[in-house]
Amino acid sequence: MDNGIILRYLEARGYRTPAGAHARNLQTWLGWYRGYVSDFHDYAMRVGAGRRTLSRYRLGMAKTICEDYASLLLNERVRIGAEGFAALPQILTRNAFMERANRLVEWAMALGTGALVEFLDASGQPAIDYIRGDLIFPLRWEGDHITECAFASSRVLGNGPDAAEGYYVQIHAREGEGYVIRNAWLDAQGNELPAPEGVQAVSAPAPVPLFQIVRPNVVNALEPDSPMGMSVFGMAIDQLKAADLVFDSYVNEFVLGKKRVLVPQSLAAIQMQQDGAMQPVFDPSDVLIYVYQQSADGADDIKPLDMTLRAAEHEAGLQRMIDLLSKKCGLGTGRYRFEGSVARTATEVISEQSDLYQSLKRNEKPLERAIHGMVAALSWLCGGPSDVKTTVAFDDSVIEDAGAAAERSLRLVAAGLKSKKRAVMEIMRVSEADAEQMLWEVELEKQTGVYAPAPPTADATLARSTQDEAFLGD
Repeated sequence: MDNGIILRYLEARGYRTPAGAHARNLQTWLGWYRGYVSDFHDYAMRVGAGRRTLSRYRLGMAKTICEDYASLLLNERVRIGAEGFAALPQILTRNAFMERANRLVEWAMALGTGALVEFLDASGQPAIDYIRGDLIFPLRWEGDHITECAFASSRVLGNGPDAAEGYYVQIHAREGEGYVIRNAWLDAQGNELPAPEGVQAVSAPAPVPLFQIVRPNVVNALEPDSPMGMSVFGMAIDQLKAADLVFDSYVNEFVLGKKRVLVPQSLAAIQMQQDGAMQPVFDPSDVLIYVYQQSADGADDIKPLDMTLRAAEHEAGLQRMIDLLSKKCGLGTGRYRFEGSVARTATEVISEQSDLYQSLKRNEKPLERAIHGMVAALSWLCGGPSDVKTTVAFDDSVIEDAGAAAERSLRLVAAGLKSKKRAVMEIMRVSEADAEQMLWEVELEKQTGVYAPAPPTADATLARSTQDEAFLGD
């Protein structure tokens, strides 16, 4: 997609977009995320009398790091709830939120920025779009907080033989106390086209923004004044290069160190060429046998050439480079290892003082804020309040052993230092209302011997209020 067309369209309408080298940085990060940067991975080498262009072997660690961040931050164990918003689980399922938001987090870690955008689809159902960083154009911002933003994508506009490639631009702007969405369709040259039939060019004002920005919780050291985020490997380009250099040398150690056999010319079959020259005959694709000119006093023998591989040295060097890269990207050292699998306890793998723990907790904050904004927008689109109370329970099992955490909570409850309700909320990863319901069902079953999953009746609720102090108190 030609971002220049989008930028010119926005600037022609009085919008200011971030200046600086962000577009160039995006291309650099995208290249490393894909695992190929031509300026680095392609190089020339003199071979004999000529020069050859070679390509380095690539490890692809940039994408691996982004994948790991996405898997640790937003996986199937994350729980999202909202009081009074019963339709939320169905909306998230219909929009494949966990799968697509996981990919969005991966993109945000790679390109520094991503966005969630809420809207009503053609059937009037609330929908969520997931926008990567190179399709985001901030229009107004306060510090690093983006208050107005445009999102663009390539589209095929028109039908039949008149169909042509173009662009769809969605502008989220503030008007008074609310937010409106302006939709625009551009042809390949950037000229604005009429809105498709049945589609509003401007939406009704919303009390809350219908977009949320997702980015790594790190300072953009490359562009401190830009509202856009920085890739998690934005300051680790040298470490990415070092890892690929060592990996390329490691692979070439096996390519160049293959066993070969040197055969004296006197023992090779000889064929006369048309010009009268004598040429040894062997399979031109053979990489095992090489013919050499033997000295006059040399013995007519066949010499095996068996190189000694420096595998251990390369593996140690590669491990060091990857540890430096992992440390630089916030995942700590020792996450990526080449040694055989060794059983370790959860405390040994990740402790509360580790770089990974601190990095995950730091990056959970902006992601949680974005999810809160998304739920508020979805609630308003469904006709509900925009100030819905939302809870997000992240998966801390990667940081702390779930069994150990549950055991500690139970000990605190037994000592009277923690309520049963709080313990159930943490162990079962449920909301406060669900925890109360679960505890009430347990107490009712203990009293009657019958399991009653249905919500308690008004009489039961009144009776329960006299017992809350015993088994629900904070």
